[in-house]
Amino acid sequence: MQFIDLAAQRARIGGRIEQAVSKVLSEGRYILGPEVSEFEAKIADYLGVKHAIGCANGTDALLIPLMAWKIGPGDAVFVPSFTFAATAEVVALTGATPVFVEITHETYNIDPARLEEAIEAVKAEGKLAPKAVIPVDLFGTPADYPAIDTICHRHGLYVLSDAAQSIGGATPDGRCGSFGHVAATSFYPAKPLGCYGDGGAMFTDDDAVMEKLRSYAFHGKGESQYDNIHVGLNSRLDTIQAAVLLEKLAIFDDELASRQQVADYYRENLKDYVRVPKTPDGLVSAWAQFAIETVDRDALKAHLGEKGIPSVIYYVKPLHQQPAYAHYPKGPGEMAVTEQLPNSILCLPMHPYLQRSDQDRIIETIIAFVSARQAVAAE
Repeated sequence: MQFIDLAAQRARIGGRIEQAVSKVLSEGRYILGPEVSEFEAKIADYLGVKHAIGCANGTDALLIPLMAWKIGPGDAVFVPSFTFAATAEVVALTGATPVFVEITHETYNIDPARLEEAIEAVKAEGKLAPKAVIPVDLFGTPADYPAIDTICHRHGLYVLSDAAQSIGGATPDGRCGSFGHVAATSFYPAKPLGCYGDGGAMFTDDDAVMEKLRSYAFHGKGESQYDNIHVGLNSRLDTIQAAVLLEKLAIFDDELASRQQVADYYRENLKDYVRVPKTPDGLVSAWAQFAIETVDRDALKAHLGEKGIPSVIYYVKPLHQQPAYAHYPKGPGEMAVTEQLPNSILCLPMHPYLQRSDQDRIIETIIAFVSARQAVAAE
C-alpha cells in the first residue's frame, strides 16, 4: 500500500506523458519552450486569474513576491507556525522577520483574530514594520481569506497566499491560487497537482506585479537577460515539467472528485473513533492530506506500520520550537493548538487511486485499535 500512489496515476496517463516529454526532447526547447506558456495560460484560466508565472519550485514562488515587494530587514511578515519550513524560510532569507501566529483547530489554518492581535502587538512595540501575511491553505483547505483580507486592508499589508497544498480547493469567492495580492504554489510530485521533479508557480491579477515577478524569476531582467534592473534569481519552470503538468491538469478535476470520495468515506467511517477533519460549509478542500487526531497517536502509528499501512506525522514540531526559528517572535498569547497538534495528529494514505479494499483495511485497523484501547480503559 502506498501513502501517495504516483505509479497508479502514471499507469493511467503514462503514454500521454511519454509522448509529451518526447515532443520536448525532439524539439529541444528545454528552457521556456511553448509548453511553459501553454501551461501558464491553462492554469491561469483554471484558477480564474489573469497571470500565472512558472518558476523552479514552490519555495521560490514564495520568495520572489517578497523580493518584488522589497521586503527585507526591519520588516515583519506574519506566518503560521504549524506548516512546512518554506513558509517562514523565505521571510528569513529576505532578511525580514517571520512572526508566528496561532492557528484554528477547525481548519489548522491561521487564526484571523490572533493574526490581528499579532499585527497590533508588533505595531505597538515599534521595532518592526508589519508588511505582509502568508496564510497557508494547510492540507488543502482554504484559509479564511475574507477575514484575512479585511485585516490586511485595514493595516496596509500584502497578502501572499501559500497555496502549495491547495490547488483544486475552492471557496464561494474563487479557487485557491486566486486569493491575495499574489498566490504561490508548488508542483512537487506529492502535491495534488504535481510534476515529475521540482516546479512552482505564482498567480496574480496585477499586470505590473506580473512583470516584476517574471523579472525577479529571470535574473532581474529588463528588456533582455543582459539588461538587469533587479537582483533576481534563476528560477524557471522546465519545459519538460510543464509538459507533464499539462497532461496532469487534463485529468485533475476527475482526480479531485476521487479525493473527495476517499475523504468522505474516511470521515463517515472513522468519525466515532478519532477526530476527523471537517471542511467548513461552502469550502472545498483539495485533500492534499487526510489528518486524524487521537491521544494514542504514536501507538496507532506503530500498529498501522505493523499491518503494512503507511502513515505520516505532519508536522512533528511547530516552527517556533525548531532551532532555526526559535529566536523569532510569536504573536501574543499561548500557541495551544499549534503546540498540541504534533502530539496527536496523523495523516493517512490519501490519493485518487486508493482502492476501497485498501481503505476498508485502514479503517478496520484503526477501529479495532481504538476499540481495544477503549475496552482496556473501561475495565
